[in-house]
Amino acid sequence: MRFVTISHNGGARVGLLDAETGEISPAEDASGRPIADLLAVIAANAAGVRKASGRPLKPSDAKVLAPIPRPARNIICVGKNYHEHAHEFAKSGFDSSSTSAGDAIPQFPIIFTKAPDCVIGSGEAIRYPTGVSDGVDYEAELGVVIGRGGRGISKAAAYSHVFGYTIINDVTARDLQGRHKQWFLGKSLDTFCPMGPALVTADEVEPEDLSVKCWVNDELRQNANTRDLIFDIPTLIETISAGITLYPGDVIATGTPAGVGIGFKPPKYLKAGDRVVIEIGNLGKLENILA
Repeated sequence: MRFVTISHNGGARVGLLDAETGEISPAEDASGRPIADLLAVIAANAAGVRKASGRPLKPSDAKVLAPIPRPARNIICVGKNYHEHAHEFAKSGFDSSSTSAGDAIPQFPIIFTKAPDCVIGSGEAIRYPTGVSDGVDYEAELGVVIGRGGRGISKAAAYSHVFGYTIINDVTARDLQGRHKQWFLGKSLDTFCPMGPALVTADEVEPEDLSVKCWVNDELRQNANTRDLIFDIPTLIETISAGITLYPGDVIATGTPAGVGIGFKPPKYLKAGDRVVIEIGNLGKLENILA
């Protein structure tokens, strides 16, 4: 199933997306009531969810929001989780987690967070932070959404705790990242977490073999596969949940491959008017313009 959240009559409503036609059928629960919050669907493991009667909405008739417009908690992120990106970032001069080229590849997952308020949907504008940053970068990432919560989840059981997958652009202010020697501020500026367009349930996704591509103004910048992850999804879930309880609806951004703006000489930072398109496997396309 492909879940989306749409703007409907001044509020939000959960819908089911047809991947072939792009049409959206509003969803309802077993009692026939409209569903306004995808977090409730995730917590119930989609039990009883069905298409509402009536004609589906055409893509032009529905404003699609982020699948989870306002996550309940910070987005959990993973740094330096693709081999080539770990090396390009270590050479950039902005990597406070590495002191030499020899330790570019982390021994353990590097975990940080983004504030939930910075989430926006596909088609929404990334706000250029005038006067705050002049080093805005893009990062295409696979997002993992937890379905069944827990603490101390083993790698063997990790996938049974995953509800589905989405696309995330981990937008980053590199100058803030370098200046403050930590990642939260530079990652959490308003609108710096485009997500979506859909949340695709785990039964429709092969997470260990997904192409990850990112274009900036039609120039292909990132082109990799989740096979290249340093720490796979089960390892990330085991590591995070060892001492932190995960809850339904928690979002884990699994890291970005090589090809980010900071990796070029000179860096190719985003400018106002730039269009970023990210495509991951069968999850759709996430598209945003910097404005």
